[in-house]
Amino acid sequence: MDREIVIDRVVDAPRELVFEAFTEVRHLSQWWGPAGFSTTTRAFTFAEGGVWEFTMHGPDGTDYPEWITWTEIVPPERIALLHGESATDPNAFTSVLTFTAAKDKTWIEMRTVFPTKQLRDEAVERYGAIEGGRQTLNNLAAYVEK
Repeated sequence: MDREIVIDRVVDAPRELVFEAFTEVRHLSQWWGPAGFSTTTRAFTFAEGGVWEFTMHGPDGTDYPEWITWTEIVPPERIALLHGESATDPNAFTSVLTFTAAKDKTWIEMRTVFPTKQLRDEAVERYGAIEGGRQTLNNLAAYVEK
């Protein structure tokens, strides 16, 4: 599909632990985002219909307002979400994260679908979405593996 980005990674940690890293802001704030980014949370409720409002701080000092609502949570298998700059962002995209147990490791897949091919291409070309997604999953892996 030309509106989609799929990123996956094997994490050397049990599925329940990898899933748990998404459930509390004290975990998310330790690893969320690409290399060099940090996060400041304004609101966080991990439940279907709950919202995470936060600002990502880029390594160059740029602040990026972010908003996520959790649309489906199936512990410890699946999280679906809508992600944009705000609740009214017409360019918000959906992501589905699946967590598959593989003995004592976890295969995580992040499948993101944008409203249009143009928005997907802009996310890739202007914001480095593929590399940023890989770095985010690498940060998650480093966090849960320690």
